Amino acid sequence: MERIKAALERARAEQQSAAGAIASGAEAKRGGDGRDMRQTTAPPTEVKVSYRKTATVPVDATRLRDNRIILTQQQDVIADAYKVLRTHVLQRMRTNGWKTFAVTSPMDGNGKTLTAVNLAISLAQDVNQTILLVDLDLRRPTLGRYLWDSPTRGISDYLTEGVELGDILIHPGVERLTILPGNQSFTQSSEMLSSPRMIQLVQELKTRYENRLILFDMPPLLTTDDVLAFLPHLDAVMLVIEDSKTTTDQLEQAYRLLGDKHIIGTVLNKSAEASSAAGYY
Repeated sequence: MERIKAALERARAEQQSAAGAIASGAEAKRGGDGRDMRQTTAPPTEVKVSYRKTATVPVDATRLRDNRIILTQQQDVIADAYKVLRTHVLQRMRTNGWKTFAVTSPMDGNGKTLTAVNLAISLAQDVNQTILLVDLDLRRPTLGRYLWDSPTRGISDYLTEGVELGDILIHPGVERLTILPGNQSFTQSSEMLSSPRMIQLVQELKTRYENRLILFDMPPLLTTDDVLAFLPHLDAVMLVIEDSKTTTDQLEQAYRLLGDKHIIGTVLNKSAEASSAAGYY
C-alpha cells in the first residue's frame, strides 16, 4: 500500500508542476493592478434537455442501490465522495476545454465500471451541461446490467447492424444524463475501435451537443490494447485502482502506457483506510 501511495505522490507532483505552468500563463494575462484582462463571459445557465427523440427507460432506485449505484440526491458519505470526485473532474475539464475522457483501470475487477456509472450520475447533477456515458468495453459490455433487467440495443447494433445512433441512445430518467449501452461483445475489440464506423460514431457524439461531456467506460489498460487504440479520440483518462490489489508495478506500467495523455486523476477504490472526508467503502 505504501508503495502505491509513493507512486501516486510522484504522479501528483508531476501534475502539480504542469498546473503551475498553466497558472503562470494565466497570471501573465493580468494587468498591472492585478485585474484579469481576459474577456469575461456570462455565467452559465441551467441546461434543460428535451428527450423527445431519445428513448426513456427509467431505472429503479432499489435496483440501483442493490448494485451500489448512488443517486446523488441522497445525503450520505458515499454520495458526498462522488461529489468531491465530480468537482475535481469538472474543474479539470472546464479549465482545459476538454470534452471527452475515459475511465479505465490497470486490471480486471478494480471497480472502473461502477465508478464510471456513479460519476456520470453525479456529473449530471451539475446543471451546466449534459453527460453522455458510453459503454466502450466492447469485450465485456456490462454497463447496462447495472441499470436495467433486460438487455437493450447498443453500440454492437450500430457497428454491425447499421442501426442509427438515435435508436440506441437511452435516457435513464436522470436529468441531463444519456446512456449509450454496449450490448453484444466483440473478440476483435481494438479492430472495431479503429473501424470507420466507430470513427463516424465518435465524431457524431462529439458534435451532437456543444455542452456535453462524454465519459467512456473502457476495458482495463493492461489486459487489452483497446484503450491505446482509442487514445487519439480522448482528451483525458481517469485511472481506478484497488487498494491491496493494484500493485506499484501495474500502476507505473499504466502511466508509462498512457505516455503524455492527460491523466485527470487516480481513484483509490475499496480503501481499507477510513477517509476523513467521506469514509467511502
